[in-house]
Amino acid sequence: MLFNYAISALLTLFVVVDPIGLAPTFVAVTHGLPRKARTSVAVRASVIAGAILIGAALIGNWLLTTLAISLAAFRIAGGLLLFSIASEMVLGVRLRREGQTAEQAVEEHVRNVAAFPLAIPLMAGPGAITATVLLAGRAEGNVLLIGVLFAVVALVVACCLAVFTFAMRISRYLGMTGNIVLSRLLGVLLAALAVQYVVDGIRSIWSA
Repeated sequence: MLFNYAISALLTLFVVVDPIGLAPTFVAVTHGLPRKARTSVAVRASVIAGAILIGAALIGNWLLTTLAISLAAFRIAGGLLLFSIASEMVLGVRLRREGQTAEQAVEEHVRNVAAFPLAIPLMAGPGAITATVLLAGRAEGNVLLIGVLFAVVALVVACCLAVFTFAMRISRYLGMTGNIVLSRLLGVLLAALAVQYVVDGIRSIWSA
């Protein structure tokens, strides 16, 4: 039972979080940041996402029920916020920070990008939170299985961090022009993903 639960949890969270699929978005939203700042974003985002998923395993179901927040509403809110980030990428608004050379401005941007959109809703989005809550429910209070779930969350987050590190290396080979083109292209794709979040949320409400 323990082995089967571990494999099921690992496959579920790995597919839902999709570390490999997050690589292009990471490159796009951190475009223009120095290497050290990108590393900081990767680490912060991974830690925040891991904490959110572990928190979801512990109190996720209770919290959503207590606050009367549906996952459909969470999807819609996340989609709208994500769309604002995508519009900045497409219109090149993010490139304007090149004139902000102060360390304080860079550090503030690092914190913002790590929390949103990387940690939320891309890494620890509605799907990942839902999957974690359901997996915790399957554990039925078994401390050993909950521990396995925590280990699986840590492993998936570590995979995300490794993918982000690899993505930074690829970004350096693209050069400035390649990164600008990639940022615009991925901005459009991110906007489509954001709209899909909203559509899924509305569809869930409509079918309820």
